[in-house]
Amino acid sequence: MLQDVLQKVLGGASATGTTAKVLGQAGVLRPHHPVALARAAKALRDWGTGPAGGFTAAALLDPRRTAIVDELGELTYADVHRRSNALARAFAELGVSEGDSVALMCRNHRGFVDASIATAKLGADILYLNTAFAGPQLVDVLEREKPTVVVHDEEFTSLLEKADVGTSVLGWTDGGADGHTLEALIDSQPGDDVTPPGRHGRIVILTSGTTGTPKGAPRSEAGIDAAVSLLSRMPLKYGWRTHIAAPLFHTWGFAHLAMAMLLGSTVVLRRRFDPEQCLAVTQDERCDSLVVIPVMLQRIMALPEDTLARYDLSRVQVVASSGSALPGDLATDWMDHFGENLYNIYGSTEVAYASIADPVDLREAPSAAGKPPYATIVKILDGDGQELPAGETGRIFVGNGLLFEGYTGGGHKEVVDGLMSTGDVGRFDENGRLHVEGRDDEMIVSGGENVFPKEVEDCLMRHAAVVEVAAVGVDDADFGKRLRAFVVTSSEVSEDELKGHVKENLARYKVPREIVFLDELPRNATGKVLKRELDTD
Repeated sequence: MLQDVLQKVLGGASATGTTAKVLGQAGVLRPHHPVALARAAKALRDWGTGPAGGFTAAALLDPRRTAIVDELGELTYADVHRRSNALARAFAELGVSEGDSVALMCRNHRGFVDASIATAKLGADILYLNTAFAGPQLVDVLEREKPTVVVHDEEFTSLLEKADVGTSVLGWTDGGADGHTLEALIDSQPGDDVTPPGRHGRIVILTSGTTGTPKGAPRSEAGIDAAVSLLSRMPLKYGWRTHIAAPLFHTWGFAHLAMAMLLGSTVVLRRRFDPEQCLAVTQDERCDSLVVIPVMLQRIMALPEDTLARYDLSRVQVVASSGSALPGDLATDWMDHFGENLYNIYGSTEVAYASIADPVDLREAPSAAGKPPYATIVKILDGDGQELPAGETGRIFVGNGLLFEGYTGGGHKEVVDGLMSTGDVGRFDENGRLHVEGRDDEMIVSGGENVFPKEVEDCLMRHAAVVEVAAVGVDDADFGKRLRAFVVTSSEVSEDELKGHVKENLARYKVPREIVFLDELPRNATGKVLKRELDTD
């Protein structure tokens, strides 16, 4: 039985109790031909539970199932296995070997998947580059990480010109292109099985870079408990069709690509996000789940009502959001339009996941981060590392099976008794829900009182004219510090009206000193606001 294989192969996890219940509900524990099951078990033993072993096992268990749907068409799991074998051989000829790294700067398409699996099959590390990086950021990261090969879409060629990238390979081209392309490399090699390496490669995901040069956060392959944790509070099912709109290079997008290995999902990809196209793709591709970052939900909900009404998402059972907090009443607005299907995950690049808010949580407390899933510990600690009771605000620390191993350039997050800091502050309410109140370095003291920008941002987001908002601390002669708010509006509204809205709902010392109107907020590719680029002088 598959549960016996899981017990023996996936990190020794017991396929009993909670694990068996969750995997059973997800449809993972299902009948398979004994020969296919034996081969899949061997693949997991040889290749591990990362992209190499996971996709190989999936191809052995269900080779004809559609794995990828993108602008170029469909690929089965057998196709993906064959293509990644060929590409692994081609990468080896380009000099990639165990312990090296391959950097990917690609949008969401088959090439991202091909290159990730091929790199893992060589025992090399996979470095995911943010597609919104500026030239200087790329130079800094590539000089620090020194990948053997860089795979990038043609549109990023000029950005990479100043970086010493060694060998470059084009992951996507819009026409004829000189030099190496992934498709040409795949066509140049046989697709039969390659020999497993002696080392399992790591996944290196970069931090968002909202406060400086992005840091590399490496993570070894996850065991079965990592998947069970997410599935314990998010009812994804085997064989679903899922549209991953979130960037695959982001922790959240990659997590669902990894979940596809276990769930036999059909992953639907589009290179660029467009709010109406996202609705159309989700509907037309008959998707059961949609994976997004919160700013994508914001942009969808900003569409005209008649546009929203044209799309039927009744088939969608899970809309999985992560990457930042859901602002204002976004959660309830979404569910009022599309049903009780929204799940919001709180975590970070360093700790992966910490808590999950399900539709019930989001109805009762729209700004809550939810509750810790299975095999995850979350504690609120004071400045001395002592745990605080419910209701009291402190630093958030997390323990799970996916904590990162320390930044590739050196340094680490603070760890207390095996729990890692997220860099945020928050509290638990009386119902056991986590509330994230902001970054621990964003809090200001105004008139002797602690003020977190997020509370003021959420308040302003509830004004009918406000579409986006970010608040930062600035010096103030009377209060020491006050907030300056930057807003994007959908209709004309005065600064005094917005200040009055805050004053009606929050304490006087939380009213922004001034409000600046912008056409848009500066964001990175994962939707996080780049507050360092806002004018705080």
